[in-house]
Amino acid sequence: MTGAAGFIGSALIWELNQNGFDQIIATDFFKNDLRWKNLSKRKVIDWIRREDLFAFLEKFKPEIDGLFHIGACSSTTETDLDYLLRNNYEDSKNLYNWCLHFNKRFIYASSCATYGDGSRGFSDQTSSHQLYPMNAYGLSKVLFDRWVENQSQKPPQSVGLKFSNVYGPNEYHKGEQSSVIYKAFHQVSSTETIRLFKSHRPDYRDGEQKRDFIYIKDVTRWIYEIWQRPDISGLFNMGFGEANTWTSVADEIFLSMGLPPKIQWIDIPEAIREQYQYFTEARMDSLREYGISLPLWDLKLGIEDYIKNYLRQKDPYL
Repeated sequence: MTGAAGFIGSALIWELNQNGFDQIIATDFFKNDLRWKNLSKRKVIDWIRREDLFAFLEKFKPEIDGLFHIGACSSTTETDLDYLLRNNYEDSKNLYNWCLHFNKRFIYASSCATYGDGSRGFSDQTSSHQLYPMNAYGLSKVLFDRWVENQSQKPPQSVGLKFSNVYGPNEYHKGEQSSVIYKAFHQVSSTETIRLFKSHRPDYRDGEQKRDFIYIKDVTRWIYEIWQRPDISGLFNMGFGEANTWTSVADEIFLSMGLPPKIQWIDIPEAIREQYQYFTEARMDSLREYGISLPLWDLKLGIEDYIKNYLRQKDPYL
């Protein structure tokens, strides 16, 4: 698993461990952040440095069943496209080709950022060639989706996962890229107030911007179910399938913390204002057709579990 120490990668290892899987080889890279804590309670059989990954794969290929390629630069504000293409496009192609050559299964992380402003909808059945992202991160992801779509030969299982606004335990290292739920919890803890972006569009009032929020425990369960179904291949949304407003999110956070709502409206920074998405809502029909389970954690249950069982605990990790 690439990106094993990140938010979704480490949570996926938790899910696999919960289901009796511990034959996991993990790879990631660290600087000075605290991602190592995401793996402090997890069971893996080996840890490979990122720069040694392909040498390891070549040496131990008979023992490997497949790759979870979750690692990427996930910053939606990153502007160095060369860096993004190296990490999110070229590395992904190399791993895909390895799986194709050695007949291994391949499950990788895409993103709902590929949908851009949403004018072409949020259906995972729409060709990636018809989507135009609003930032460099989304472009790096859609380029790989397009490349996969163009391949005439594919690994025995090839699955792309278009993650929506995922939130939950183990995202603590993400800084400004962490979920609004995580950031709002800490704002309320210190000021009893949540800061939310104003609307800069006349067709949306403040707080009516909508996102498709999905709790990490639904996401990891679905990925595990997909791994149990090698007949499933394709590009699939990973969302709840229903958009919620910022004010709805704020109300649930205050409710879980036992405080009355108090919101401070702030301007969207000009640097990201033109790229800001006012609405996302993943269509989940494709996975449903394969019999994948329905989401278990709606906004109320997900936020309540996250705050009460993780954010308010001394050890908040999965």
